[in-house]
Amino acid sequence: MFFKRVFVLILMLFSSVSLAFTPTQAQIEQFKKLPRAQQEALAKQYGINLSSLTNSVQNSQVTSQQLQSVLEREPETSEKETELDRLNPIDKPLEPFGYSLFSGSPTTFEPPENASVPDTYVLGRGDMVIVTFYGKESTSYTLKIDNEGRLSIPNFSPEQVAGLEYGEFKKLIKNKIEKEAIGLNVFVSMSQLNPMRILVVGEAYKPGSFMVSPLSTVTHALYASGGLTEIASLRNIQVKRNGKTVSTLDLYDLLLDGNTEGDINLRSGDVVFIPSVGSQITVKGAVKREGIFELTQEDDQASLVKMFGGFKENAFTKNVTVRRIMGGAKSRIISTDFSDTSMDYTPKAGDELIVKEVSKTASDSITLIGAVVRPGFYEWYEGITLDKLFQNFRDDLLPQADFNYSILVREKSVLGEIEVIQFSLADALKGKNIPLEKNDEIYIFSRFQLKSSEEQALENLALTEEQMRQQYKVKLWHLNEFQSFEEKMASLDPVALDTADENNSSDDFNDETAIEELATFSRKSLLKAVLKRLQYQENAFSESNTFEVRGQVRFPGKYPLPVNAAIQDAISASGGLLESAYIEKAELTRFVNKGNSQFEHKTLNISQKTGLAEQLEPKDTLNILTRPNWYEGHKVTLRGEVRFPGTYKVNRGENLYSVIKRAGGLSEYAEPKAAIFTRKSIKEQEQSQLKKLSNELRRDIASKSFQKSIGMNASISYDEMNKLLKDIASVKAVGRLVIDLPEILSGQDSLVLQDGDTLYIPGKQDSISIIGEVNYASSHLFKSGVSIDEYLELSGGVKDRAKEDQIYVIKANGAVFIPKSSGWFSVNYQSELEPGDTIVVPMNASHMDNLTLWSTATQIFYQLGVGIAAIARI
Repeated sequence: MFFKRVFVLILMLFSSVSLAFTPTQAQIEQFKKLPRAQQEALAKQYGINLSSLTNSVQNSQVTSQQLQSVLEREPETSEKETELDRLNPIDKPLEPFGYSLFSGSPTTFEPPENASVPDTYVLGRGDMVIVTFYGKESTSYTLKIDNEGRLSIPNFSPEQVAGLEYGEFKKLIKNKIEKEAIGLNVFVSMSQLNPMRILVVGEAYKPGSFMVSPLSTVTHALYASGGLTEIASLRNIQVKRNGKTVSTLDLYDLLLDGNTEGDINLRSGDVVFIPSVGSQITVKGAVKREGIFELTQEDDQASLVKMFGGFKENAFTKNVTVRRIMGGAKSRIISTDFSDTSMDYTPKAGDELIVKEVSKTASDSITLIGAVVRPGFYEWYEGITLDKLFQNFRDDLLPQADFNYSILVREKSVLGEIEVIQFSLADALKGKNIPLEKNDEIYIFSRFQLKSSEEQALENLALTEEQMRQQYKVKLWHLNEFQSFEEKMASLDPVALDTADENNSSDDFNDETAIEELATFSRKSLLKAVLKRLQYQENAFSESNTFEVRGQVRFPGKYPLPVNAAIQDAISASGGLLESAYIEKAELTRFVNKGNSQFEHKTLNISQKTGLAEQLEPKDTLNILTRPNWYEGHKVTLRGEVRFPGTYKVNRGENLYSVIKRAGGLSEYAEPKAAIFTRKSIKEQEQSQLKKLSNELRRDIASKSFQKSIGMNASISYDEMNKLLKDIASVKAVGRLVIDLPEILSGQDSLVLQDGDTLYIPGKQDSISIIGEVNYASSHLFKSGVSIDEYLELSGGVKDRAKEDQIYVIKANGAVFIPKSSGWFSVNYQSELEPGDTIVVPMNASHMDNLTLWSTATQIFYQLGVGIAAIARI
């Protein structure tokens, strides 16, 4: 039953005209496995001619083979790629041009063509033709040209047709029928062409004798032989017939022009000879087709350019490098100008053309950099001035642009040495034109140094969405395009560049502002490249053209020294004077290096024109002094139970009582005994001590690890010690200063305020807190007369590891006392508990191995914890 189904399936596939489907190889194999008798029985049962079915299967196989008569060559076996090979890639060498086109491997030598027969085809012995009659009778004959070259048509006399062209043959038969028969017309077509044998020799991939279609050309023969070897010539493929060369094929004509003039039809017995490659030339670089090309004696400059497809748009054709072998002994470099059509370069064997790219640096241009709407390159032309680039403040400049300080960097020599011209953008746009020269660079700075300040200012301006998008585009251009100088400097002298980096990193600007915190177009950001260039061109005969401004200016630091610069220019460059600047006296320090003195100092009065007109020299330092007795005012914050809490400015030497009085005094709900006072300087000192303690503990951990490794007792694991370090590192200093506010308010004590001081006065307290080594740390309602032991009992009593003889109390104001001692750590002795106090039960450090370490750590933790707990009530 299974075989019947297979047969029916094959029958349906081949009997139905509407289904153009070829059976699979598996189905064909299943039918072949049937016995011959069973195949015939099935065919008879379904009324099918078994021979026609077999022929259809065979024709299907032949068609499938013809469609894939040429396959790709099998790749040459090579060693397996290793991981090291992938990490160290090798540049792929240039390949000869044109060889890949014929790099197929034939799967059959049967004629692969199904094209129509041209009229120029020459009939030969063995060809089969179809002669169809129509008119008074209709019949068709498939006839074969016999060995004598004759064609015998039934009922007609034979005709000698071998050697005739197909077009001539059709005319001959038509005329013959018209003469010998009345009312009968004829149609002639080719049925089957007799394959012919040719020979392919020379540098063929698979040379030998091949049976090909009589319609085959030279290129078909190349395909049949699998293509060409790597040393085959593409320019001189010869067709030999009867011992004579009848045609020469230049495949470059076919590949470059599509010209098939030399690709003639072959005849039986022809020999296709592929000689070895001739002279070759290598072309690489900025061309459209890199490779190795074969030369002939007729090739010139134009034909060579045609071979590699022409130059790329960025090719530097003014100077193409040619490496030429001279006499087989040495190589020589020749420079050729391919941009000059009058130049006649003659390619020679072994030449290597290297075409470089045009420099990406724009020449004869003007560059706008910084806080401008459209940064980038602009055309330079004779007579152009600065005002031609800026027509309107609003349209051409970003809102943060600085109108008082801009610079123009100009090349003063072919070696790239520069000079700086300083100008005011406002003056330039008011009519003070500045003529521009080739390759000038114009820097427009931001009015802000820090990114946060600039963003805050722009936010206050309420920019539109389009203006914000423009800000982003300009900054993106700056980050991506304005980076070519570092690359250029690195290529010139990496050592000098490193030296410049070291010098500039410490001297440019005397602050510790991180680069990412700077505004994109700030002075420090944009001047970095200019200062490097000036530093690079410094030598023993030329000083660095820079100066420095210090003191009471907006942006102190190092700046490029402009041409004919005066003190007024230095002040403008540094952003102008601050309110605290003392204009009647400024100090100018000049590098002289004479005798035993390297510097000389000069006092200037910059409130007068003569002082502002003082000329600057390289390496000058201008120091703007601070006004005598200048005081900007300290800020103190009062919070909590005061009538008017807030931040107050205080005079130098003003005390806490005065500020509280200015704030309206305390409210009726204030608890002055629990006041918390913090100071910025104390906080910084405590943070430094915590850091020092952390480092000491790390050394102790290392020592303990060593002791454990040599067998000494160590009851604390490394993980526990490491956790302690992390806990200490996470603690933030409070900066609390213990004060007795009631005494300060009564005038018995006084506290002089500092900038950043904060006073918090809580409300009335009504609780007592118990922390430390108790079973349940908690807070309890204050009751007068209740002792410390009673409060501890309310918290479940102390733990086994508690050190009961060192229990202490932290008063609400931060003072500490030990109940069983008659001495105080601070303030006056008072044995009674008060609302807001905290009872601390410390840990017995003898439970651990390192008594000193843990005693210190426990004290620090409890003291810091109490301070934080007190502030947490704010």
